[in-house]
Amino acid sequence: MSSSASTRPSTEGRRALWHRAIDLAVIVALGLAFGVIFWAWGKLYGAIDLGVTLGYPPLSGLLAGPWLMAGIVGGLIVRRRGAAFGTELLAASVSMFVLGGTEWGFTVVLAGIAQGAGAELAFALGRYRRFGVGVAILAGALAAVVESFYEWYFYYPDWDMAYKLAYLGFFAASGALVGVLSWLLVRSLAQTGALDSFGAGREAAGEDVRV
Repeated sequence: MSSSASTRPSTEGRRALWHRAIDLAVIVALGLAFGVIFWAWGKLYGAIDLGVTLGYPPLSGLLAGPWLMAGIVGGLIVRRRGAAFGTELLAASVSMFVLGGTEWGFTVVLAGIAQGAGAELAFALGRYRRFGVGVAILAGALAAVVESFYEWYFYYPDWDMAYKLAYLGFFAASGALVGVLSWLLVRSLAQTGALDSFGAGREAAGEDVRV
């Protein structure tokens, strides 16, 4: 094995740590945009809560997936360590201040930490080299699982374990679906040329991308 070949993995690993100015700008832009979307979804969520409407509280997990999209999209576009976590946390923080914030107050920031950590874990398991639909699905599902653990003890401490597990299952399914939608969104943006400075854009152009 040549010396250049033997050092390639460590070089690629170091590159995954670097954040260009454009990476940080995109994380901020996505965080701001999704923060407004999160705030709006929170208002709609309260009006159509399936758990209340159908009399089975765990069903509310089916509507919780959209709050996970920022971290997934951020991770798929920027492809650097911390991008998924940072985008999700920023979006959650922004949603707290839009037009008076949400009914959950500061706890949305704690939720952003949990959701971002789950999404980040999925990209870490792929060693920041895999960004296909499978990783997007895993990011949504893991973000939902980690967030569910948080909500069990802070939002739903009185639920029995059957309710908690049902909620986790519904939430994970919703998160997985949002993962697919996030991947489709990023792919659509890449095909327009908007992401030419990122791996997703270069892939859309047919280039061999190595992170």
